[in-house]
Amino acid sequence: MPRSLRAILAAALWIACSEFFRNQVLLLPQWTAHYQRMGLVFPAAPVNGAVWGLWSLCFAIVIFVLSRRFTLAQTAALAWFTGFGLMWLVIGNLGVLPWGILPWAVPLTALEAGVAAWLCHRLG
Repeated sequence: MPRSLRAILAAALWIACSEFFRNQVLLLPQWTAHYQRMGLVFPAAPVNGAVWGLWSLCFAIVIFVLSRRFTLAQTAALAWFTGFGLMWLVIGNLGVLPWGILPWAVPLTALEAGVAAWLCHRLG
């Protein structure tokens, strides 16, 4: 298996597991309560999980590309900003972001982006 593919798949697996733990285990009560207050059901069907799996793969590809051009710290910072900073800006604007999750989500997503960047640098 080519090194680049190994790095991308390892990063994608890490990202998918991190996303699942953060949103479906640790922060699920906050997500479901927020959506319930909006009169909606938090989207947790298998198709939603599949889309998050695709998102994880795409995010890992972006991180890998960044890792070829930037240092580890720069890769992690750019990955975090493009993957999460921009996403939260959009879903915050749409009113579907429960702001109370951010004290947990910010450090956990920084860890997620940092480990994925490290995997891409190390394995790629």
